[in-house]
Amino acid sequence: MTEETPRTPADGSGLGERERSVLAVERRSWPGPGAKERAVREGLGLSPTRYYQLLNALLDDPRALAHDPVTVNRLRRVREERERRR
Repeated sequence: MTEETPRTPADGSGLGERERSVLAVERRSWPGPGAKERAVREGLGLSPTRYYQLLNALLDDPRALAHDPVTVNRLRRVREERERRR
């Protein structure tokens, strides 16, 4: 799998496999620094920078909100708080 390989929706949400996988990574808790980035590289085949670009775009996607509202709303709150601090 390459970074730019399109994924077809399998769950009816309209999100592809990669988008659902990104949200699944964010649902997990991570034991320490580096574990999440390692999982992103090894499990998704993405650089951390590309991963966070995709994640940020997903937070603005209504399909992601419909698929996993708890995770998306939590991450939106975190993002908004960081933006307020700037």
